[in-house]
Amino acid sequence: MKKIISAIDFSKCSVHALEYAIQIANEVGADVTMVWVDTSTTGDYEMSIFNRELRYEVKSQFLELMEKYQPMMKSGELSFKLRKGKVYQELANHAKYDDADLLVAGSHGVSGFEKYWIGSNANKIVSYSPCPVITMRFAYPIKGGIGKIVIPIDSTLETRQKIPFTVKLARIFGSEIHILAIYTSTVLAVQRKVDSYVQQTIAYMRKEGLNFVVEAVQADNITNSIIKYAESVDADLISIMTEQETSAANLLLGPYAHQMVNNSSIPVLTLQAEEIMKVHAGN
Repeated sequence: MKKIISAIDFSKCSVHALEYAIQIANEVGADVTMVWVDTSTTGDYEMSIFNRELRYEVKSQFLELMEKYQPMMKSGELSFKLRKGKVYQELANHAKYDDADLLVAGSHGVSGFEKYWIGSNANKIVSYSPCPVITMRFAYPIKGGIGKIVIPIDSTLETRQKIPFTVKLARIFGSEIHILAIYTSTVLAVQRKVDSYVQQTIAYMRKEGLNFVVEAVQADNITNSIIKYAESVDADLISIMTEQETSAANLLLGPYAHQMVNNSSIPVLTLQAEEIMKVHAGN
C-alpha cells in the first residue's frame, strides 16, 4: 500500500478521517493526498471572483493542515489537491490517476463552509471509488490500531472478494478476524452455501497465519445484525462489499453498503465487486 486519498471538506469529520488515514499510512509508509473538490459552477465575472477567493481560502486551510499533520507522518509525504466537478466523480478520477490503494472519508459531514459535502456524498463515494473505501464517523475514537475486523459472509459469490484486501490490513495491524456467517434464509441449500464460503474463508485465514474466530447469526435485518455483532465484540472495522444478500427487512432500505455507511458507529471498509468496477470504468 503506497498511496492513500483522504477526502477533505474541512469539516471536523473529514479532518478526523485524515488522522485515521495518517495512522494507516504510518504503518505501511504510504503517502497521503488530501483532496478537495470545488462544486461551484462557473458563471459571470462576480462568480469568477468568488471562485478565486474560495480556492485561495481552501489553499490557506490546506497549508494549515499541512503544517499540523506533516510532522505526524513517519515516512510518507502529505500533500493536497484541488479538483473541480462532482465530488464522487472527482475523487474517483483522482484515485484512478493516483493509482490509490485506499480512500478514507468521513461518513457524516455538517452543513457549513460554507457547505460541507462529505455527508451528502459519502454513499456515492463508496459506490464509485475504484479502490477500497473506509468511511467513519467523527464520534469514533481513533485507538492507534485496528484490533478486530468483522467479515460478514453471505451466500453471494461476491462476498469473498473482500477477503484478500481485508487480510492485507489485518496483517499490517496484527488484527483478529471475526468471520460472521450470515443466514438470511431457512432454506438448507442457501445455508450450506454460506457454510461452504465460511470454510473457504477459514482455510484462507489459516494459510495466512491470522488469528480468527467464527460466529453465525440468523439475520432478518442484515445491516442491524452485523452492526450489533461488531459492537458486541468491540470491533474496529467492518469489511463489506457494496452489494450483499437482501432480506425482507432490508429490501426497502436502499443499497446495502449505503445502509452500513449511514448506520454504523464503527468504521466501514467497502469494496466493489469486480463486475461493478468494470461497468464504472466503461462509463
